[in-house]
Amino acid sequence: MKDANTFRGRMLGLMVEQEISQKDLADRLGVTEATVSRYMNMDRIPKSVLLANIATALNTTTDYLLYGQNIENFKTVFARNFQMMNENEKKDFIAFVENIIKNGG
Repeated sequence: MKDANTFRGRMLGLMVEQEISQKDLADRLGVTEATVSRYMNMDRIPKSVLLANIATALNTTTDYLLYGQNIENFKTVFARNFQMMNENEKKDFIAFVENIIKNGG
């Protein structure tokens, strides 16, 4: 059961929304599935760098994961992810946004 009032619940909720399995998240983070499980069960607390990586992998902010504050700070999340894109991914993303603007959504 997802509980949006807990770290675990917010992580699970985002994973379900984005169809990311525990194994997928572990692969993205470069850790084992067991490690992700420990974080989700609060058996282990992720270090700040890994917490930021979890937020990036789930397209959210650390504030949301930790405190449930759904900060409408798209710029922070976007900037972090945009910096990690290669040039082709950036071009594709810009074309995607231009298409949304052109077609009104």
